[in-house]
Amino acid sequence: MSPVPGERKTVRNGETVVAYTVLGPSDDAAPTLCLIASTGRGPADFAHLADKLADGGLRVVLPWPRGAGESEGPLEGITFHDLAADAAAALEAEAGPGGAVIVGHAYGCWIARTVAQDRPDLVDGIILLAAGGGKWPDDLSKAIEVAMTPEAPEADRIAALQRGFFAEGHDPRPWLEGWHAELVVAQRAARAATDRDSWWPSGTAPILDIVGLQDPFRAPEARDFYEKEFAPRVELVTVDGASHALPDEKPDEVSARMLGWVKALLPSN
Repeated sequence: MSPVPGERKTVRNGETVVAYTVLGPSDDAAPTLCLIASTGRGPADFAHLADKLADGGLRVVLPWPRGAGESEGPLEGITFHDLAADAAAALEAEAGPGGAVIVGHAYGCWIARTVAQDRPDLVDGIILLAAGGGKWPDDLSKAIEVAMTPEAPEADRIAALQRGFFAEGHDPRPWLEGWHAELVVAQRAARAATDRDSWWPSGTAPILDIVGLQDPFRAPEARDFYEKEFAPRVELVTVDGASHALPDEKPDEVSARMLGWVKALLPSN
């Protein structure tokens, strides 16, 4: 795995200590993005993307979810709102007058949307990276289980990563590392414990929905899922040659789409 770029910091959310890194301009006028990782994973998956966003003039915040890295907090009896408050604390600690955008990858999209719902005062825009459609094939959930299990044969784990996360031609081996099994259990329990109506509306901010054309969690018939759900707030963008590991597979294309959208959203910056 690539090291997580940026200056390491911490912020408290109640009894939880949220560790994060921040990189990019120190100027308060720069827009600030907070990137929330996918199921059971941390911000190392954003390393290349974050560098490109920072080079493009954005301030980038990369929090570790509680139970990963140096972030510490309860993993039992939590909901999406607790996980969203962790990310919001890191974003609020770094955001200035330049505006703030919350970004989620896969599972992180649910948490990003919860941040937007709970903290509309903080969020000017939402970016969804590889957000799943309303439903997906059952074997994809099994692929996650196999991919994250270090005791499983490596060949099986690589096949699972290829099935669920990586388009043809991309090496899934770096993702053999970086999984946090206890976090996966907590995140799934948090989803089950959260009232859907309490977060689903996702606030009122504009949404950029970036989808890999080879992402099995977003079948072609579900490509316009969020456009239908939240029109006219949503702009849908597709990236060819990318699957569910979209930000790690195609950091150049994804960063270009994000930079253009954020600068149009916050044109004074």
